[in-house]
Amino acid sequence: MTENRLIEALRKLLMGGEASTQEALCFALQKQGYEANQSKVSRLLRKIGAIKAENIEGDVVYTLPREPAPPSMNMSLGDLILDIKANEALVVIFTSPGSASMIARVLDYQQINTQILATLAGDDTLFVAPKSIKETQKLYLEIKNLLKK
Repeated sequence: MTENRLIEALRKLLMGGEASTQEALCFALQKQGYEANQSKVSRLLRKIGAIKAENIEGDVVYTLPREPAPPSMNMSLGDLILDIKANEALVVIFTSPGSASMIARVLDYQQINTQILATLAGDDTLFVAPKSIKETQKLYLEIKNLLKK
């Protein structure tokens, strides 16, 4: 499995706000089928800017900061994308804060060669409308391929 998928799984665990140790994160990732040891988890926590903070129960846990650090110069576009989802009529892309407009611009540039009709970007969420709702699944796969996600 790729490091990007491991990072995505780690981010989802951190959003749950329950992991107080790196060992607990290792165990949770291993339960999901990832090969993870303490040193790898430690490196990934630094890479994604995780911090220790108090959750709503008052426990100190690993979490993602409210305001993430800006992307580094060696990040790929795929690193800015948190998730991509689709239904019968629309593709939605969830990005790091401030990245949706940039991702939309990249997709708009590909409009002629894809099933994209239009994009609408907020700060961290991007809606992509297909040229035909019959082609939404094809568009979803095109976007995942274009963004290497």
